[in-house]
Amino acid sequence: MKRSLILVGLLIPIAGLTAFAVRLRTTSSHAPSPVAVPAALDVIAAPGRVEPISEEVRVGAEMSGKLRDVPVEEGDRVEAGQVVAILENDDYRARVALAEAQLALKEAELRRVINGARQQERREALASVKETEAVMENARVEQQRRQTGFMQGVFAKEEADRAEREFGVARARYEAAVQRHALVDDEAREEDRSRAEADVMLARARLAEVCALLEKTIVRAPLRGIVLRKHLKKGETFSDQRNIPILTLGDDSVLRVRMDVDETDVSRVRIGQRAYVTADTFRGEKFWGRVVRIGELLGRKNILTDRPTERVDTKVLETLIELEDGRKLRPGLRVDAFIVLNDEAAPSPNR
Repeated sequence: MKRSLILVGLLIPIAGLTAFAVRLRTTSSHAPSPVAVPAALDVIAAPGRVEPISEEVRVGAEMSGKLRDVPVEEGDRVEAGQVVAILENDDYRARVALAEAQLALKEAELRRVINGARQQERREALASVKETEAVMENARVEQQRRQTGFMQGVFAKEEADRAEREFGVARARYEAAVQRHALVDDEAREEDRSRAEADVMLARARLAEVCALLEKTIVRAPLRGIVLRKHLKKGETFSDQRNIPILTLGDDSVLRVRMDVDETDVSRVRIGQRAYVTADTFRGEKFWGRVVRIGELLGRKNILTDRPTERVDTKVLETLIELEDGRKLRPGLRVDAFIVLNDEAAPSPNR
């Protein structure tokens, strides 16, 4: 009896092992083939920051003053030349109006010099010539008559002398009328015209000067893009002596990433290399692009990750990656940037 129990106890494990072996063989015969794993990317990793293709453009006025209006807000789209801020400028507008009036006056004086006297003045001067000529002719006839009478003893010497004086006065008046008519009827002298033209040019220059000063109180967008930051508001004072702009703009039609490549990796970076960036807020998503610019001078780190193990005493080289599609990213966002050294393992731009 004991021998039978021992035999049964040995057969049970053997049967179990046989069934397990058969099941394992069946499972192995139906298992899927292994998936091909792509070659690992050999990369240079460094921190980076997203920026617009224009970089950050700090916009201010060319003079100091109190802000009358800042008609844009952060996130607004602006066009090149659009007014984005205005300084108080009532005094400059008044100076422009004064300069315009002075220019109009000088232009009128120039026209008067060029055109000369009016037709009424010309006719008046000519009539005066004819009148004085007639008076002079009468005085001449009377002077001759009295002189002849004096020679014949008809008139006294005093009457002859008086007639001579009256003739002289009439002749002088006639000559003065002739000169005035010539002055009125003649064209402007070259020096008078040149002086009048110079006065007009000076008035125009003064007007251009005050218009330029007025234009400096109006701040226009230097490019098409987006308002990244609004530093000053209406009523605040802008000073061209302080390093505080009114606005910060950027052309975000294309985004770039400025990354700090460690000095130990500088020799492996080339323009045109494929690269990608990742951000904590977009977990697992890669934003691809290419290296478009490599700095020439090593310097201190510009981007700090605030990680405890980060070294701040190393030198870095600024490198720019232009993204193919970074619409989800925002300028100023800190990212992790990776430059791919084995380009054949990186996806193509069309993939």
